[in-house]
Amino acid sequence: MADTCIKPFLPLSSLSPLISCKPISLPSSCNFPNFSPTRPRGLVSVSVAFNPSGNFDIPMFEEEESPQVKPPLPPTEGRFDVVIDNDVIRRLDLSPFHSSTGMASPLSVEPKDFLERTIGFTINYTKEDPYDMRELSEYPDIRLWFVRLDSTYPWLPVLLDWRAGELARYAAMLVPHQMSARMGVVFNPEALELFVMKKVFIVYLWLKEQNVPKPRLKTCDMARMLGFGIGDELFDLIDDNPHSLP
Repeated sequence: MADTCIKPFLPLSSLSPLISCKPISLPSSCNFPNFSPTRPRGLVSVSVAFNPSGNFDIPMFEEEESPQVKPPLPPTEGRFDVVIDNDVIRRLDLSPFHSSTGMASPLSVEPKDFLERTIGFTINYTKEDPYDMRELSEYPDIRLWFVRLDSTYPWLPVLLDWRAGELARYAAMLVPHQMSARMGVVFNPEALELFVMKKVFIVYLWLKEQNVPKPRLKTCDMARMLGFGIGDELFDLIDDNPHSLP
């Protein structure tokens, strides 16, 4: 990920050692928003596939030939599975999350347990109109439920079942995106930059405060799953200017 296509926040001359990004593709089989015949200019596609090789170098535009992308792996065995439905979503009720994971509050979490088992979501959503072609991440009420969840547990992305695509699905609930027939889900790049960088700051500090080994590595792995490479220089800046989580 040596090349830099997105450089948020800092002057271009100062940022390149800190962050780099290459677009990667999300399989269309993940069933997010409706397909559109062309990808709007300026969007970046992001993969949910577990890719330990880190080979994220694919074409920026659909006119170029795109490599075949493997679909996400099956859910991790034994993960915490959170099941929500229309009623839960309508009431913005987080109790299914609490009961499924055992998290009584954000302050009562033992991260090591969740890092090993991971967390996933099953959304049993019944559409009012059976001919409504929208996918789950296009429904405002579903997205609002995830907004509330994320505001309560802002470090949650690091605990999700990345191998099964839960991180990108979670991001799709919170980040503006569209759909490409060839590339799959494509996120608005500026919105994705802000989302990833905010989570990097939150997750890194949270892992450190929880005494999780190698917090930089785990945070970098999370960012890489969304197409970003984070340099040590950024973590050095965070460590040099510490603050406590609220």
